[in-house]
Amino acid sequence: MIRWLQQEDGEGHFNSRFFRNDENKDELIVYANSDNPDFMECAERCVDAFNNLSERVIHEICQKLISCAQEGNGLDEEFELPALDNPLDILNHCWFMAFYVDMESKDGEIAYAVEGEGEWGENIGFVIKNDSVVYVGADYLDYMENAY
Repeated sequence: MIRWLQQEDGEGHFNSRFFRNDENKDELIVYANSDNPDFMECAERCVDAFNNLSERVIHEICQKLISCAQEGNGLDEEFELPALDNPLDILNHCWFMAFYVDMESKDGEIAYAVEGEGEWGENIGFVIKNDSVVYVGADYLDYMENAY
């Protein structure tokens, strides 16, 4: 459930069931295009889908985050990703703050981008459409079709 801060601007907060922010808390900021008359319903549908991502999708996101960290394109040249026992352990080295609704209408496909940062000093994010990973990496906003 979204707690709208500035409803007229399409900005609110919600609690993530899995991903954490930079303070290791579960609260993320949601942004939706308030010019869209269905923005509140679209945002709620996207947040619900995000909080119910399948294990397969979460695992795929984590695998791709590991690849981003290993590529070393970030600002911290000294960062070296330690050996991970489980792909989910990459989430100890990155965090997420913003959630962008990418739905055109309430009847459209569920689509959103999540923005964060890795300890390796790179802005990272991922784009999801209908419970499928579209992209993970630094250029996540380029993959949004209905940009906020």
